[in-house]
Amino acid sequence: MQISTYVIGGVVIILLLATVFWKFGKTKASREIGQDNRRLVTSLKDEKAISDIILNAIDDGVVLIDNQQIIRHFNQGAVDIVGWTNNEAIGLDWRSVFRFVDNKSQNIDDQEVPFTKASREKQTYRDSSVNLVSKSNKTIATSFSVSPLMDANQNITGLVGVFRDVSKERAEESQRAEFISTASHEMRTPVAAIEGYLSLALNEKVATIDTRARSYLEKAHSSTQHLGQLFQDLLTSAKAEDGRLTSHPQVVEIGDFLEKLASDLRFTAEKKRLSMQFMFGSDIHTVTSQETNSKVVRPLYYVSVDPDRLREVVTNLFDNACKYTDKGGVTIGLTGDDKVVQISVKDTGAGIPPEDIGHLFQKFYRVDNSATRTIGGTGLGLFISRKIIELYEGRIWAESTVGVGSTFYINLPRMSTQKAEQMMSISPDSIAPTITPTAQR
Repeated sequence: MQISTYVIGGVVIILLLATVFWKFGKTKASREIGQDNRRLVTSLKDEKAISDIILNAIDDGVVLIDNQQIIRHFNQGAVDIVGWTNNEAIGLDWRSVFRFVDNKSQNIDDQEVPFTKASREKQTYRDSSVNLVSKSNKTIATSFSVSPLMDANQNITGLVGVFRDVSKERAEESQRAEFISTASHEMRTPVAAIEGYLSLALNEKVATIDTRARSYLEKAHSSTQHLGQLFQDLLTSAKAEDGRLTSHPQVVEIGDFLEKLASDLRFTAEKKRLSMQFMFGSDIHTVTSQETNSKVVRPLYYVSVDPDRLREVVTNLFDNACKYTDKGGVTIGLTGDDKVVQISVKDTGAGIPPEDIGHLFQKFYRVDNSATRTIGGTGLGLFISRKIIELYEGRIWAESTVGVGSTFYINLPRMSTQKAEQMMSISPDSIAPTITPTAQR
C-alpha cells in the first residue's frame, strides 16, 4: 500500500509554513510592536493552529526530522501508532523513537531503514513491508513514505515521514495467500491423476480409440495441463509472498548459461516463424538448429543464483515475448560492468502502454487489450519472476514503446572472478551444472 505523493506534498507545505509561522510569531511576540504587527502575529498563530488541526486530524503518522536527525514535529497519528507522546518524541533523535525490525523480529540496520534510504538517495522512498516496534514493544506492520526537504543547493535540510498501520491489511493478505497455497496444493493431486489417465487413453499401446475420440481426448489433455500449470503458479506465488520459495544458489557463469538456454528456447520462436538472436555486448549471432561455436574472447560474468530459478525467469520472459510478437524476432542480451550483470529479453511486438508499465510485476495484473484477452494467462508469471530476482538482491523492470516492442531487463550483482573461483575450489557442488534441454517442441 503506497501513500499518495499529493498527501506528502501537502504535508510538507503545511509543516514548512507552520514552522516559519511559529518561529516568526514567537520572536515578534517578545518585542514591542505596533498594532499592524500584532495583527500579523495573531494571524500567523491562527495559521499554525489551523495546520496543527489538519495534521492531527490525519490518521496517518506524520513526523518532521531536521538535518541533525532530531524530531521537530510528531502528529497525533504518529502518537497513536508508535505510542510515544508528542512531548516525549519531539527533541529526540529519531532512532530513539523509531525501531525497525524484519519479519523475524530482528533489528534492521540503520542504513536500510526508510529515513536513511531517503537521505542517501535524495528522493522519496517508499516501503510497504516494513515493521515498526512501538514504545510498548508491539510489532506493527506499517507502510512508510519518506521525502527529503532540499535547499536551493540540493542539500538536505530535513525529512518528512508519512506512515500508517497496515497490520489488518497484511493479516488479510496472509490469509488469502494461505488459502491459495492450500487450495492449489490439494487440487494438484486430482488434476495430476486426470492428466495421467488421459495420457494412458492416448497411448496406442494401452487403449484403442477412433480419430474423433482421440481429438477430444487431446484437447482435454491440453486443458488439464494448462489447469495444472495454473495451480502450480498459484502455489509458487503464495510461497514467494511468505518467503517459502526454495532456492539453492550456486556459482553461475551467465554467458555460458544464457548461450545454452538460448539454444534450447529457439524452438519456441521457430513455432511462430520468429528469428532468435543471442547478443553478448555488441556481439550478435542468430541461434539456429546448429550450435554456433564463437571464438570471441568474452568476459566471465559470475553470479550467485539458483540456476533453475533463473532459467524459470528467463524462460517466462522469452515465452511472453514470443506470445505477443507476430513478426520480427526476439533477442536475449547480456552485458555488465564491475558490479552488475544485465540480462535483457527484447521483442518486436506490439509494445506495452506507458500506464501499464508500472503495474506489470503486480500479482494478477494483465494488460487489458485484445491480444491479452485472446492469448490468456494468469497474470502471475511476472510477479513470480520479480520475487525470484529479488531473492538474489537483483532488479527486474521493463521498457516499451507501443508499436515498436518491449525490452525486459534483469540486473544481478556480479561476483568477482577471484571470489567465484575461490567458492568453486572450496565447494565443487556450488558450480551450476550444464543446462539440460527443456525446449518445448
